Amino acid sequence: MRNLLPLALAALCLGGCATARDTRLSSGAGIGVVGGAIVAGPIGAVVGGAAGALVADQTRPHGAPVNCHWSDVLQKQVCNYS
Repeated sequence: MRNLLPLALAALCLGGCATARDTRLSSGAGIGVVGGAIVAGPIGAVVGGAAGALVADQTRPHGAPVNCHWSDVLQKQVCNYS
């Protein structure tokens, strides 16, 4: 449990540097890990995480952004895709 706190803090700090693609990949991997663990245990979690990240990346919007604006909160340009 003592090792979990530094890892959680590092994940939170690095999460601030994530792009929309990174966020999508981590969400897909997380869903895949949970689904794989439920169905097939630890090996299923590994396979599910990899599959979830792959599917999330392949299904992301690839078209030109439709609406872009500057976010003062994020300090970067944010774009919405159709």
